[in-house]
Amino acid sequence: MTVVHAVRTYRSDENLAREDQLAWKIAQVAADPVEVEADVADMVINRVIDNAAVAAASLTRAPVVSARAQALDHPVSRGGSGATVFGCALDAHTSPEWAAWANGVAVRELDYHDTFLAAEYSHPGDNIPAVTAVAQHVGADGRALLRGIATGYEIQMDLVRAISLHRHKIDHVAHLGPSAAAGIGTLLGLEPEVIYQAVSQALHTTTATRQSRKGEISTWKAHAPAFAGKMAVEAVDRAMRGQTSPSPIYEGEDGVIAWLLGGPEARYEVPLPAAGEPKRAILDSYTKEHSAEYQAQAWIDLARRLGAERPELRDPANVESIVLHTSHHTHYVIGSGANDPQKYDPNASRETLDHSIPYIFAVALQDGAWHHVDSYAPERAGRTDTVALWHKVTTAEDPEWTRRYHSEDPDEKAFGGRAEITLTDGTRIVEEIAVADAHPLGAHPFAREDYVRKFRVLAEPVLEAAEIERFLDLAQRLPELTAEEVAALTIVAKPGLLEAIPAPRGLF
Repeated sequence: MTVVHAVRTYRSDENLAREDQLAWKIAQVAADPVEVEADVADMVINRVIDNAAVAAASLTRAPVVSARAQALDHPVSRGGSGATVFGCALDAHTSPEWAAWANGVAVRELDYHDTFLAAEYSHPGDNIPAVTAVAQHVGADGRALLRGIATGYEIQMDLVRAISLHRHKIDHVAHLGPSAAAGIGTLLGLEPEVIYQAVSQALHTTTATRQSRKGEISTWKAHAPAFAGKMAVEAVDRAMRGQTSPSPIYEGEDGVIAWLLGGPEARYEVPLPAAGEPKRAILDSYTKEHSAEYQAQAWIDLARRLGAERPELRDPANVESIVLHTSHHTHYVIGSGANDPQKYDPNASRETLDHSIPYIFAVALQDGAWHHVDSYAPERAGRTDTVALWHKVTTAEDPEWTRRYHSEDPDEKAFGGRAEITLTDGTRIVEEIAVADAHPLGAHPFAREDYVRKFRVLAEPVLEAAEIERFLDLAQRLPELTAEEVAALTIVAKPGLLEAIPAPRGLF
């Protein structure tokens, strides 16, 4: 059964015992040798495929090119064989922390992989690059990699269920550093003491403000989780060498809760698996059919349907206003409640537009589709009729949709809302949607064939046909892979594709 752990700040003179600290309890979960259940293993495979799909689609994008160049400028460290970098030849290796960096950026760049939303929001697939890089470096097999990934998902999602970061203007990757460190600890079979030190160090070094997701959003959005993964690898290395970390990192008088989250009076209840309980959190996460912030997924599906059923809605001359009544998160993070003028700016960055539900709803309504490149193209964002329609879209917080967003009941938890459209002739159209079509409770839940199809569609422009089949074969046999096969669990770009892109120069 799940155990709920009460967490709060302690004065230094209260001497909180190690075994009562959240970082220690996370380490105990990571060190638990419980096996991965079959349905969890199947979902891990789905997410490995999903990550590779979106990484393939981003191989030629500037942040990924830059991160890849940084990684390849670093040699393999002495302690292992190194790790592969998405797009590069199988024999092109770098040190595992740099592989985690480059591959993490590739996975995150298009905002197109899995998500879990609760008290905080997250992309738990961000654990996979760091855990896989270490697995390749040390020569781990598929079973060990599977167990490490399952732990990464479990820890990040359990923290996300309990501790809001954005409320205190802290970026969501502060839950990823500890989870990736825990996942690596499971992969390597480390003792709780070592994992505890690594988790504490990873948290200490991955707390940052939410300015990375505010206003004009920069390319750091893709780098932030990759940085957390890189720090997790380095934290594990340091802990394995017998070095200690700040503690109690969550509960200390000058710790994360006291000064970065709710303050000394804050109380949190963090659910973690009991000893011997399987790690099944990944089954509560969900992937994206569309390349956009997860809270936009259901709205894209509703807009596509409305545009097809009522073509007159695509013409701004017919529309007086569109109000999307939705959850607190959607309204204040990607809606008009953020009070970011950039969310209505046709010259805004792609990173900003994929966090603008007014823009996304307008384009999906007009196009009846969503494309990871075309829907964000400058010429698409700048189209006169789109700008006119876009500026008629606002959001409003609805307490009921906020309640459903935070509900622990999977049958009522929702990420959509109610669209109220007023036409210039006075006609009102009211439609609502609770979850995206691809959600487990949606109209067309994603299954293995959907993940495979997504991979094929995104990979075909950049991978040879034989390479697509090679990767899919390895990924779908993940639990039984040998160490040699894990070392080849990557994607290799078509000959000449990467070489044709100038690599930016830096210090390294």
